[in-house]
Amino acid sequence: MASPRTVTIVALSVALGLFFVFMGTIKLTPRLSKDAYNEMKRAYKSYVRALPILKKMGVSSILLRKSIGALEVACGIVMTLVPGRPKDVANFFLLLLVLAVLFFHQLVGDPLKRYAHALVFGILLTCRLLIARQPEEQPPEKRILLVNGDEQPLAHEAAPEKGKVKVS
Repeated sequence: MASPRTVTIVALSVALGLFFVFMGTIKLTPRLSKDAYNEMKRAYKSYVRALPILKKMGVSSILLRKSIGALEVACGIVMTLVPGRPKDVANFFLLLLVLAVLFFHQLVGDPLKRYAHALVFGILLTCRLLIARQPEEQPPEKRILLVNGDEQPLAHEAAPEKGKVKVS
């Protein structure tokens, strides 16, 4: 049976991955929602206007929106389908993207309701990364102590658990 830690990591990975595939697709194409796509276009224009250094670097609102959308889709697919360490790398990139998006929202003065989802998913990405990076708990090994040639469990392992009575 899978450990609760494994179930949590898999559930968070799939849910977060699907969310970011969806959000990235909305940034790339109007096929899912024309209104959401148009809102994204408007928002990214305001981000580039608020940060003139992007214009100086030659980054247009279209390039910024499509780059972030493509990265969200790619990392979302990795989070959903690819096993192992690449999930952690995708998680890290998505966390950086969420931080950048939160920065953009603050820069243009958006109200909390416009970026609350980014805040929540940033927290979920952080939790998933922290859980995934914790070492797996190993069951304690049964150690044997030799006393006068007889094998006996160590003292702390031989003591009955709290609330249980040892019957001989």
